[in-house]
Amino acid sequence: PEAMNALNYELGSELGATMKQVGEDDAVRCVVVCGAGPNFMAGGDLAHFKAKKAAGASVAQWRSLFQGAHGAIRAVGKMAKPVIAAVEGAVAGYGFSLMSACDLVVAADDAVFTLAYSLVGLSPDGGSTYSLPRTIGVKKTMELMLLSDRYSADELKELGLLNRVTPKGEAIREALKLAARIAKGPRLAYANGKALVGASLNSTLDQQLDAEQERFIQCAMSDDFDEGLDAFFEKRKPNFGKG
Repeated sequence: PEAMNALNYELGSELGATMKQVGEDDAVRCVVVCGAGPNFMAGGDLAHFKAKKAAGASVAQWRSLFQGAHGAIRAVGKMAKPVIAAVEGAVAGYGFSLMSACDLVVAADDAVFTLAYSLVGLSPDGGSTYSLPRTIGVKKTMELMLLSDRYSADELKELGLLNRVTPKGEAIREALKLAARIAKGPRLAYANGKALVGASLNSTLDQQLDAEQERFIQCAMSDDFDEGLDAFFEKRKPNFGKG
């Protein structure tokens, strides 16, 4: 937190391992990602990068940085459960990319966002060139990438990158409320829905309809659908189980 959670090899490695672990843990039904202290993540650890440059880091050594950091992004996309980002304070560089990879984003109203890479002569990482065009379009993505301007929470909500904006210090509380609500929901339905949305922009209409059909049938044959039907006709809230 004293370095605003700036990304270095150690943090990237631990983040990748942790995301993989929670993704594979059946006891976890929803994941909330937040920063330690008052900031989400202020991008890469430039002091760490400068030291690597001074030491003459090889291409292989630079690549090692991405094993964990990009492993975390892959885990967010592949895990069969929703991931919520709760962001406060500074959100820059890889932090912006990590936030954008999450399924839902809750941000404090005083948070400040910037892609920032071009300010230090870098191109983006963390999948932002994948997630952003799919969310806000190519032209706006290019603007964020080329200019590295700062944006407020309200501006990013208007662009469609944030789901909810809270008062300062309340983002994690709101994210946990959403997570608790999701954790009571139909696990298989959520997993199938996330997979369908994730594949949609790379599929033809026919492929997407076929995929929807198969996943719908999978859900229809589940205990959760039985419970959902019973609850509907008994006029009560469903109590979903394993799915």
